Amino acid sequence: MKLRFELKKLYLKETFSIAYGNYDMRDSLLIELSYQNCHGYGECVAIDYYKIDLGSFVFKLKRFQEEIEARKIEHPEEFYRFLVLLDLHPFLLSALDCAYWDIFGKLERKSFIELNNLPSAGLVESSITISIRDIYKQIEEIETSKWNRFKVKCKGLNKNDIKKLLALNSHIALDSNASFNNEDCVWLQEEQGVDKFSYLEQPRPIDHYQILKKEGFANWMADEDCQDLDSLDELRPYYKSVNIKLMKCGGLTPALKMIKKARELNYKIMIGCMTESTVGISAGCVLTGLVDYTDLDGANLISNDYAMGSFVENGKIQLSEKPGLGIELKK
Repeated sequence: MKLRFELKKLYLKETFSIAYGNYDMRDSLLIELSYQNCHGYGECVAIDYYKIDLGSFVFKLKRFQEEIEARKIEHPEEFYRFLVLLDLHPFLLSALDCAYWDIFGKLERKSFIELNNLPSAGLVESSITISIRDIYKQIEEIETSKWNRFKVKCKGLNKNDIKKLLALNSHIALDSNASFNNEDCVWLQEEQGVDKFSYLEQPRPIDHYQILKKEGFANWMADEDCQDLDSLDELRPYYKSVNIKLMKCGGLTPALKMIKKARELNYKIMIGCMTESTVGISAGCVLTGLVDYTDLDGANLISNDYAMGSFVENGKIQLSEKPGLGIELKK
């Protein structure tokens, strides 16, 4: 097996504004595993508020390249157990795990969904992200969009803006990226009508969720607070929903286990994404038959997507029917 990796840049179609800052571009790292003319792909991106250093990832890949290339083709769960021993950051672990599932499926001539006997019909539509801007511009974007579900970004709580969004009577979620204070959270979970929002994502900074009450009107959803399998038990008294992202938890292999446990704990579940190309989005798409919400608009927000595979068109998940994750690079 051969390992190749390449640093790339993903350029956004327009400036993307969230509570953490404004972005026009994201650095990404493409992973390619190849064997017998089959190629598998994975991806991770540099997110500043996660303090991701892709240069350190490249250093790790060079350090362990010979060990990775020496592996015989085995079941992805076995390969994942090997990867865990290398003590890799979850973002890099995810890229390698997804790339291996892709090449394994292509060698077996079966899709990830076939290999894991997953549902693929009746998929819930994805939301598209509405960047921070004047509320009237946000509303105009919602009303003129061909998408049916929306995640509206905000920085702090503006009660008048909240009421304007609720009056639209659309499928709208709210994402403050940890910019709400305790008083904001109390108001939201006690304000009748807030339950019209699909969910309210990551209201407080990491580990500051104790003010949240899952019995209130707000469907609180954990994002940065929900990193791995172990966090699910701890968050249960506070959050109704969790956002599982492959890069956060370390790839498809652990994501399957997280979804299973989250179901057992009666969470509502979302498969989410970051700014990613179709490489990353294709990996997320294969899990959408298992969840209640999807937020897989990452590739729709960039102008230089370099891959083909599963995709999202006006919110509808279009699954590739090709083996593995169905990923191919554009020529």
